[in-house]
Amino acid sequence: MATTYRIAEVAQRSGFTPATLRYYEDIGLLTPSGRTAAGYRLYDDTSLDRLRFIGRAKQLGCSLDEVAELTEAWDGGQCGPVQERLRAAVDAKVAEAHAQIAELTTFTAVLQRAAAVLSTHRPEGPCDDSCGCVSEPVTLAAKPTVDGGEPIACTLGGGEMAGRLGEWQALLAHVVGRRRLDDGGLRVEFEADVDLGEVARLAADEQECCRFFAFALVIDARGTALEVHAPPAAADVVSALFG
Repeated sequence: MATTYRIAEVAQRSGFTPATLRYYEDIGLLTPSGRTAAGYRLYDDTSLDRLRFIGRAKQLGCSLDEVAELTEAWDGGQCGPVQERLRAAVDAKVAEAHAQIAELTTFTAVLQRAAAVLSTHRPEGPCDDSCGCVSEPVTLAAKPTVDGGEPIACTLGGGEMAGRLGEWQALLAHVVGRRRLDDGGLRVEFEADVDLGEVARLAADEQECCRFFAFALVIDARGTALEVHAPPAAADVVSALFG
């Protein structure tokens, strides 16, 4: 005879609360294997396995609607179809996560630029078009480097800056890894099929308006990467733009 469990035992074994288990029953994710003569829900080991799968899917960021679709494959009793559907869901989550990272990176760069502008010009009297309080200034005031090199400055206007950040956002969606270099630079590693021409073009355009940057496109046994170098004073800019 198969082992059965009451809802409190299932909650203890699965990590889901009794209220959650009842809710899953209400929406069709979980069905008790039977009931006692007094009407109490009974579950079996199959129920526990199903809850382990549901827990794993939720751990990977799947919504309850997505979990419901995945359990259709689970009910087939074959791992292959389950893996295929779960892999498709995970791939979609990876793409979403990369997009969110890119958006946050872009927004952080915008904030860094705003912070720099707000510290460079304080007019006497009301705010003006260059103080950064009411609009994006036409250019970012230069912040000289400690060693007298290129100033930490960008010559792009507000509208151009938004477009440039959008281009970086699209390109950085193809990043598979980042690591610091021994000399303080940042190595940004791309997927194997990244458009090398686009990487080179965008790096050249960025160096044109932000002269303090230095870029190197590296292709070796480790893969394809863009190495980014900047003065120590621009470390926050590098982190904001490239992660």
